[in-house]
Amino acid sequence: MNFPAPSAADSALLIMDMQPSIVALRPQAAAALFEPLRALRDAARDAAVPVIYVVVGFRPGHPEIAASNAQFSRIKAEGRLLDEDVHPELSPAAGEVVVRKRRISAFAGSDLDVVLRAQNVRHLMLAGISTSGVVLSTLRQAADLDYRLSVVADGCMDPDDEVHDVLLRKVFPRQAEVATSQQLIDALRR
Repeated sequence: MNFPAPSAADSALLIMDMQPSIVALRPQAAAALFEPLRALRDAARDAAVPVIYVVVGFRPGHPEIAASNAQFSRIKAEGRLLDEDVHPELSPAAGEVVVRKRRISAFAGSDLDVVLRAQNVRHLMLAGISTSGVVLSTLRQAADLDYRLSVVADGCMDPDDEVHDVLLRKVFPRQAEVATSQQLIDALRR
């Protein structure tokens, strides 16, 4: 399937769940994402493409988490993900939007769609931790919302290398372009 190349006119870069406590779960693998994401972020800024950061976070006491939610109830029990910011290696510039979400997808419990539509964004470049979590969930929801999509292959990682590979090679190409950060940088510079 062929997807149109990203255009600076209607694109946005989403850097998702790149926050200290998530990076700390797999520090070496996550650290490998910093360089390609900084390069793509800087190219996006140069092309006047919005860079939007998405972080997962909860209020004190985690009132957003139901006991029936297996994954998030563990986070609540451990008292994690309270009002956390973007990892300092990828700090937002003044004026860049940080979206706070309450579930796995960047759209769930956030105002992301409102922010994107207000800026006439129709194409999303997706990156972050983890491939089988925020990237997959956001891709599926964004596709249902009719966004064009690119996944930054060297800008996401997963705790399970095999799952990461299957998603990038077999699942994502059905709904998105899978490209390296350099390929997307080159497209933005055209």
